[in-house]
Amino acid sequence: MSASAFVWLVLAGLYFLVPLVATFFFSIRSVQTNKCCSFAAYTAVVHNGDFWHTLRVSFVLALEVIVICLVLIVPTVYWVHLKVPKLRPVIGFLALIPFVVPPIVMVVGLLKVYRGAPSWFYDRPSGILAAAYVILAFPYMFFSLDAGFRAIDVHTLTEASQSLGASWPRTLVKVILPNIRAAALAGSFLALAIVMGEFTIANLAQFHTFPIFIQFVGESDPYQASAVTLVSFGITWLAMSSLLFIGRKRGGGATTQIAGAR
Repeated sequence: MSASAFVWLVLAGLYFLVPLVATFFFSIRSVQTNKCCSFAAYTAVVHNGDFWHTLRVSFVLALEVIVICLVLIVPTVYWVHLKVPKLRPVIGFLALIPFVVPPIVMVVGLLKVYRGAPSWFYDRPSGILAAAYVILAFPYMFFSLDAGFRAIDVHTLTEASQSLGASWPRTLVKVILPNIRAAALAGSFLALAIVMGEFTIANLAQFHTFPIFIQFVGESDPYQASAVTLVSFGITWLAMSSLLFIGRKRGGGATTQIAGAR
C-alpha cells in the first residue's frame, strides 16, 4: 500500500470513528452530575418497551422489503439482460425517479392513491409502508443487481443450463443467483439501512417505527438519544453482518463452471 493510500485510509477511518466515539462519551455522562461515567442511558433504553417493539417492527419491515425487492427485481433484470437489453436504460431512468421525488410528496400521493384499500394493507406498516420503502429501495437494488449481471455472461450461463435440461426458474435459482450473490447482498444491505433509518414517510403515515422512537427519545433526553443512536447503529451493522454471513454460508459451495468440448 502506498503512503498516500494509507493516509487517505486513516483519514476516512477518523471521519467515520470520531463522531461515534464523541457520541459514546456523551452518552455515558451522568444525568445528575454531567460527568463521566454512567451507563444509565443505555439501561433506560434497553428497558424501554417501545425500543424493542419499534425495533421489531422496523426489522420485520426491512426483511419484507428485501424479499419483495429481490423477488420483483432479480427476474426483471435477468430478463432485460437476456432478452431486451435495450430496455436497460429505460429501467435505469425509472430507477432515478425516487431520487427526484421528495419522500413527503411520495407518501402524500401514496396515502391518497391507496385510500379505501383494505385495512390489512392501509392500516399496517407491512402494507402501505412496505410499498413506499420498496420504491425507495428500488434504485439501490436495481443498480446493484445491474452491476452484478453485467459482470457475468448471462447468455452463456443460461444456454449451458438449458442445454442440460434446466427450466427457467431452476436456471435463475441454481445458476444465476449464485453468481450475483454479492450484488444481491449489497442491495439488501442498502435496503436494510434505508428502512432502519427512514423517518419522514413513517412519521407522515403515523406508524411507530424505530426512527420515530429515536426522534421521540431525542426530544426528551439527549443522553438517551445518544445511547439509542449508537445502539441502533450497532444493531444495523449486526444485521448487515448476519446477512453477509448467511449469504456466504449458503453460497460458499455454489460455483458455476462452464466447460467446452474437448
